[in-house]
Amino acid sequence: MIDNRTAPYAALVLRLSLGILFLAHAGLKIFVFTPAGTAAFFGSLGLPGALAYVTIVWEVVGAIALILGIWPRIAALALIPVLLGAIATVHGPAGFFFTNPNGGWEFLALWIAGLLALALLGDGPFALKTGSNGASGR
Repeated sequence: MIDNRTAPYAALVLRLSLGILFLAHAGLKIFVFTPAGTAAFFGSLGLPGALAYVTIVWEVVGAIALILGIWPRIAALALIPVLLGAIATVHGPAGFFFTNPNGGWEFLALWIAGLLALALLGDGPFALKTGSNGASGR
């Protein structure tokens, strides 16, 4: 049975942790690999380099939306294609385990499960802009 007193706070913890993870992941592309380096990597995969810039912005905007609670259910679902793209292009061919060379898709699958759980669970407390039905999970 779900504890209705604590479940909203579970959504808050999930929302914040997923948002922080995405912000860190985007930060890696910005500050370590650099946007130009990330674009070059995307190009090496046969993808348009410009897609790297779109991906960085997508991750930053999605992360901020999750952290602040701006339509978090929608933001969670909108971030899943970024992870599916990473599985399809880089991590899927490396196998399941993230410890494999080039990192498998294990961590990304868990990340997707967390995003889906948040989308199903709700916005949680302290969300700035909740779903259209006004439910915030409080």
